[in-house]
Amino acid sequence: MTPPKDATAVIRSQHRDAFATLPFADDQDFRDANRGLLAPLEGPVLAADGSVVWDASTYDFLVGDAPDTVHPSLWRQSQLASIGGLFEVVPGIYQVRGLDLSNVTFVEGDEGVVVIDTLLSVETGAAALALYRKHRGDRPVKAVVITHSHADHFGGVRGFVSADEIASGAVRLIAPEGFVEHSVSENIYAGIAMSRRAGYMYGAALARGPRGQVGAGLGQTVSTGTVSLLAPSDVVTTTGHEEVVDGVRMVFQMAPDTEAPSEFLIYLPDHRALCAAEDATHVLHNLLTLRGALVRDPRGWAGYLTETLDLFGDEVEVVFASHHWPTWGNERVLEFLTLQRDLYKYLH
Repeated sequence: MTPPKDATAVIRSQHRDAFATLPFADDQDFRDANRGLLAPLEGPVLAADGSVVWDASTYDFLVGDAPDTVHPSLWRQSQLASIGGLFEVVPGIYQVRGLDLSNVTFVEGDEGVVVIDTLLSVETGAAALALYRKHRGDRPVKAVVITHSHADHFGGVRGFVSADEIASGAVRLIAPEGFVEHSVSENIYAGIAMSRRAGYMYGAALARGPRGQVGAGLGQTVSTGTVSLLAPSDVVTTTGHEEVVDGVRMVFQMAPDTEAPSEFLIYLPDHRALCAAEDATHVLHNLLTLRGALVRDPRGWAGYLTETLDLFGDEVEVVFASHHWPTWGNERVLEFLTLQRDLYKYLH
């Protein structure tokens, strides 16, 4: 591999201009990303053979101001995305962040817990469940809800539940219409090429550091463990559909062909909390991925976020997603969703 080089004079000048132009003094995102921390992550996650699946400490270099070799916005985003641990979103809703590219959310019910998204790998999923149970009690999983058909949201499912538990009805697996079709087409039919290009896209082979891999925007990088897939027991097809699992009320909003071809958002009315899946995160999401996933429709995406505002905007008090950190307070939530909607609406 070619040794990394110093930043050129042109690059250094561009980075200085960006730092001088953008509002780096605003630390609200850092306050939000740290809010509600209950416990830090606990060391590297290992596979059965002892190989390292995930090690958050490889990003410990992300301190201080951005070096010349890294755009200051990427440096800042990577600092935020590397803030990991078990967090309380609101009482009854908890997230493990920084243990994979994506997040896992735990919604506590009457006796057990509903899991929303499962990370990419079985090993990181199991580690997230263990961290949650260590600090919130050994609650049984009553349901797993998968927001969309990308592997970093369903691949860890066997770290939370077995195929027998789903088949017996002991645990429900809820997913949007078209989930299996699109999960299989992207990750199995096109899996080899898709995985290779994803390695390029995320810089997975690069050494961590200011001259190598710094972060991937949505998170730091992808874990390297076992990816699993289970067929859902329940498929949601219509907006407004409501499910109650272990006392947890969930209202679904279908959002197909947005960030994923099969996707829904989830409103939790008893918590006044919105799970935005991957349709509203703290980035301008790519529309054409370098790995070759289906091209996203920005017009349709913006339309569904407008519908989100219409459906839940009057009462929602917190929005969280399958990546990044939550936003609290109705006024800030509406501003966040509106800006996200407008990013895609007026992209062209």
